[in-house]
Amino acid sequence: MPNHMKHGSKGRYTVYALMIAGLLGATALTGTLSHAGTGATANSAVSLNNAPAAGFADLVETVMPSVVSVQSKFTPVASQDDEEEDFSDPRQQFQFGFPQGSPFERFFRNQPGRDGGAIPQPHRRNGTAQGSGFIISEDGYAVTNNHVIKGASEVSVKFTDGREFDAKVIGTDPKTDLALLKIDSKDKFTPVKFAADKPRVGDWVIAVGNPFGLGGTVTTGIISAAGRDIGAGPYDNFLQIDAPINRGNSGGPAFNLNGEVVGINTAIFSPSGGSVGIGFAIPASTAEAIVADLRDDGNVTRGWLGVQIQPVSKDIASSIGLDKPTGSLIAAVTEDSPAEKSGLRTGDTILKVDGTEIKGPKQLSRAVANLKPGTSVEMTVFRDGKQRKIDVSIGTMPGGKHAAVIRENQNEPDADRKLGLALAPVEDGEGVRVANVMPGSPAARQGIRPGDVILEIDGAFVDQPEAAMAAIRQSTSKSGKAPVLLLVKNDRGQRFVALNIRKG
Repeated sequence: MPNHMKHGSKGRYTVYALMIAGLLGATALTGTLSHAGTGATANSAVSLNNAPAAGFADLVETVMPSVVSVQSKFTPVASQDDEEEDFSDPRQQFQFGFPQGSPFERFFRNQPGRDGGAIPQPHRRNGTAQGSGFIISEDGYAVTNNHVIKGASEVSVKFTDGREFDAKVIGTDPKTDLALLKIDSKDKFTPVKFAADKPRVGDWVIAVGNPFGLGGTVTTGIISAAGRDIGAGPYDNFLQIDAPINRGNSGGPAFNLNGEVVGINTAIFSPSGGSVGIGFAIPASTAEAIVADLRDDGNVTRGWLGVQIQPVSKDIASSIGLDKPTGSLIAAVTEDSPAEKSGLRTGDTILKVDGTEIKGPKQLSRAVANLKPGTSVEMTVFRDGKQRKIDVSIGTMPGGKHAAVIRENQNEPDADRKLGLALAPVEDGEGVRVANVMPGSPAARQGIRPGDVILEIDGAFVDQPEAAMAAIRQSTSKSGKAPVLLLVKNDRGQRFVALNIRKG
């Protein structure tokens, strides 16, 4: 992955970095909160009056004893680079990417216009790294980010009054980047609570943490947005905040005006490595459930359906007869999974789970994962032009697995080219093999590549090139403009592809 990209005629370089907030240095948000007076409504005036007239000092005094600095020690790995790296150049600090395939590496790679970009790795001087955390029980359980303590040989926490204790890692959940610690002490500590009420966009937040190792630092701002999907994992549902957070804030709490934790500061997006006003926090509703699971047995148990899913594009909706692009299309069903046992099929579109509308794959993944294994739910699916209800008994997610989400190709094919595929038989298998793809064709634009296997065309199984071409000709001779729907398989799984093909 390249470590920079050229910007402007003067040859300046800008590093576009998504930085994990502590270990990886979450920087966010330098923006100070301002409110336009001329356009204020009566409601906004009431909201602003909820801010303490004398500032946030009383609130900070209350919560500060519950916030800790987290220090992780790592077994040093001697290398010549450790002695010779020069971090005086800002670009040098960001030359190392995340491990290949990691959630944050995928997020940054997928950003439009970033040309791969560069993402900072933590610079661990003397084998240590620092983050933040907070106490949730009198007996010393504390929450932080998984990336703050991942791979650490020793973990300790330090309070603002100077007390320092060793801590044990009780459990971690990499999918949500959460970790639970237990302080090694018989002292009683001051806990804080997770907020029970869902925060609203525009609510005040107070972030407390350990930026740059300075300890007990307080910043304020508002919740800028909710439900953010930044590509960090299968269950993304971040709060976006503008309370400034920086390196070392990872794992620290974001409080509401009641002193309750509404989020855990985890990541930032920055074009320069500095604060730009965009930070991301794990919502309390997510964190509380995960932490409870970790405290029980050190593991997180999630519901499992056993399907590979993808978004429903406009073309796919048109192909299958849906009046709008919504729901999650099942591209494959895992053998002997809850989905297979309940009768769900490849090609079904899941529209609702227990009456709650499903607008896309991420929402379905979160909904199923949050269900207790063994729970029976009613799913509304669209099949063969009709809606039907299917009862599904949710299973237990096997280790490391989740509903695979296939991202829709963002480049819609032009409608003025023919299919552009050369097909060949598949030896000892189903479908027809793609032998060649014409550059610029609809198939190429939708990501079909040589070696892919086409299993179905408009719902009909195909096993010979001639049968495939006949099915395509039949589809293109239909009246109307519905695209041809292909079920394509490769080494990454199965997905549906809708192709607009010129008649003739």
